[in-house]
Amino acid sequence: MSLLVVGINHNSASLALRERVSFAPESMSDALRSLSASLGDIDVAILSTCNRTELYIGSEIDHHTVLDWLAGFHKLDVDELRHCHYCHHEEAAARHLMLVACGLDSLVLGEPQIFGQMKSAFAQAVEAGTLRGSLNQTFQQVFSVAKRVRAETAIGHNPVSVAYAAVRLAQRIFSDLHKNTALLIGAGKTVELVARHLREQGIARIIIANRTLERARLLAESLQAEAILLGDIPHRLHEADIVISSTASQLPVLGKGAVEQALKKRRHQPVFMVDIAVPRDIEPQVAELDDVYLYTVDDLRDVIDENLRARELAAEEARVLVEEGVALYQQEKRRQEASSNIVEYRQKAEAWRDAEIDRALKSIARGESAEAAMKLLARNLTNKLLHHPTEMLKNLSDQLPKP
Repeated sequence: MSLLVVGINHNSASLALRERVSFAPESMSDALRSLSASLGDIDVAILSTCNRTELYIGSEIDHHTVLDWLAGFHKLDVDELRHCHYCHHEEAAARHLMLVACGLDSLVLGEPQIFGQMKSAFAQAVEAGTLRGSLNQTFQQVFSVAKRVRAETAIGHNPVSVAYAAVRLAQRIFSDLHKNTALLIGAGKTVELVARHLREQGIARIIIANRTLERARLLAESLQAEAILLGDIPHRLHEADIVISSTASQLPVLGKGAVEQALKKRRHQPVFMVDIAVPRDIEPQVAELDDVYLYTVDDLRDVIDENLRARELAAEEARVLVEEGVALYQQEKRRQEASSNIVEYRQKAEAWRDAEIDRALKSIARGESAEAAMKLLARNLTNKLLHHPTEMLKNLSDQLPKP
């Protein structure tokens, strides 16, 4: 039961290099089979994300061989990888796998996506036929630790993304989002994440406003939302209890006058606004209006920093669970090694027995007495059976501290 990890990540390599060693999903099966074959048909798996590429090897081999394969597969000079790669062996490799699966080695501490990505890497290796023996068992142990960390710590409970923090702030103003309408301005990745978090919290309605209606509709279809143009905002703003904006506009898209008109139609029901954009989408003067709670990306940063501190405390608890997982990995490894040694020793003992029986029978056939042949058999077999255990006991006694 051996384990080797070779990889690069966001801490060791630039984005440009990480892009060059990433594996496209459609090439993953071929890559797995190629890697396994190049190493002697052994167990392998590959994890490839935007922040890391890692190769997991179920055997203790020279890591430079793995690095040469990685460079060759991507048509790179291996020297480009030598200065920025890392490798872990045995216990350290198991610990690294567990830290990665738990989100403790991620760019964003405790992020949950990596666990799903690792499970996907496992499934791809199984499908490609490169994960059959001890490496398969190692993955099962890693997954067990990751699930325990998620269940027993708060590592993923506190939002550390701008999108999630915006939604959590909205929940402080409106405790029950099931009755509220959200107007999201923009149709980029951040707005998409905001919309998904709002859906998870049971928001009643979502309206997505964008410069191009096609892009807004494309996002709205997947979220059961309504799509409108930016120009429609003044006519629909009064419907929104929550306004979250993130566009690439160089000028504000929502001014004080439009908000004033919307507040009159709302009869001064409160509006929660978050301006995530830089430069800002919402005129700062909007914050002067009564019944408007306007937050900027800097305000969200305070929430995120507070939650990161909470995650750091949870991470300490998670690392304790990881160390327990590593201890169990080592225990299982010793058990398997002992089992393998026992099987090997029994096979040798049976071979010695057969050889001594054959020798005794030949002695009797040559006319020697059966009693003498049996005594010789017993003496020779006893010596062979006791030699290895005796040598081990001597070596152990030499290692004991001197009185």
